[in-house]
Amino acid sequence: MKKFALLCFTFIMSTFAHAADFKEGTDYFVVSKVASKKPEVVEYFSFLCPSCYRFEPLVNNLKKTLPSDVTFRKSHTESLGGKVGTELVKAYSLSKLLKSNDVMVPKIFQAIHVTRMPIASMDDIKPLFMDAGISEKKFNAGVKSFKLKRMVNQMRQDNKRFRITGVPTFIINGKYQVNNQKITSEEQFDKLVNYLVQLKD
Repeated sequence: MKKFALLCFTFIMSTFAHAADFKEGTDYFVVSKVASKKPEVVEYFSFLCPSCYRFEPLVNNLKKTLPSDVTFRKSHTESLGGKVGTELVKAYSLSKLLKSNDVMVPKIFQAIHVTRMPIASMDDIKPLFMDAGISEKKFNAGVKSFKLKRMVNQMRQDNKRFRITGVPTFIINGKYQVNNQKITSEEQFDKLVNYLVQLKD
């Protein structure tokens, strides 16, 4: 019993020690006065961003460490690539609309950063969706849908709200932004995000 109590105490003290290591203005920034009603982690990213591509394994592992009541989502930015960036916002939104983003995100990243596939429009992206088992009929209907336009507009508003200029950017609970320049390991990244998710102030 004493051994169990000691282990619990050690774990709690270790948690506090890690939390004390994170400082506002150094490890993270406060970007809003009001937090979201529900805990969430939002990654602002672009398929064109090499750093976003390299961050994918860390992001996938991070999702496994988050508490069950925390929502994780991505929001694609138009800040890179001009017209191509806009088309990729549509592509990501379409993957969500068709509930195929778990398959399409790595597929599009690989097409751009590994096979170097030229992309100028949704017509260039269509074969990737079809290769993932999405019919041409579903693809075309999704591209023309009002729901897709609404999703794209929502992502634009999200990006404007936090003035996203660089990616990847991680916003926690609509209030805290991770300072990527201070991230030195995957473990530190996971602990910082989980700390911010539970931060009350």
